[in-house]
Amino acid sequence: MGVTDPSVTEPTATERTADEPPATEGRPSSSPAIGLGVALLLIGILLFVAQLYDIGIDDVGWPAIIIGIGVVILALGLFVNREQGMVIGGTVVTTVGLVLLYQNSTGHWESWAYAWALVGPAASGLGMTMWGIRTSDANEIRNGTWALLGGLGIFVVGFLFFEGVIGISGRRLPLPEWVLPAAVIAIGLVILARGVFQRREADAG
Repeated sequence: MGVTDPSVTEPTATERTADEPPATEGRPSSSPAIGLGVALLLIGILLFVAQLYDIGIDDVGWPAIIIGIGVVILALGLFVNREQGMVIGGTVVTTVGLVLLYQNSTGHWESWAYAWALVGPAASGLGMTMWGIRTSDANEIRNGTWALLGGLGIFVVGFLFFEGVIGISGRRLPLPEWVLPAAVIAIGLVILARGVFQRREADAG
């Protein structure tokens, strides 16, 4: 039977942990690299298809580039990097491209006076909703839906005011005078209902 040397002590748990390699060592921490690689792959495929079918910028309009970038960012955020910021950012960029595509096709650049509501609160809310669906987060879905509806409401009011009252495009839309007040009242009721529901949830919590 051997005798244990008292001068030799067993390493403590802290010492063993310090000597062991970190759990992440040897693992590829290339989530951003994967996203970049997938993005370049998709862009390359799109360029190849465009050359194959002889599709140029003049055929689709330069805003299509912005739409494509936004869709790539959105797809990366949803399925590769899985980041909320990329999902919301991709949705906003895609919406900017769609608005610019409409304006570039029609020359109706004055619509920015109210179309910003689609880019800001509406697109951000849509991105939050998609992220909530992706992560099964009911709270995120609810907040995103409210932001989306709020942005759409602002857009409708802006459209009725700038196109129906002011005639920003050079010609006023033939709308009844009661349409704008009715729209404002309806949106106000929706916002009021949201505030009531939020207060009830806070009191219940």
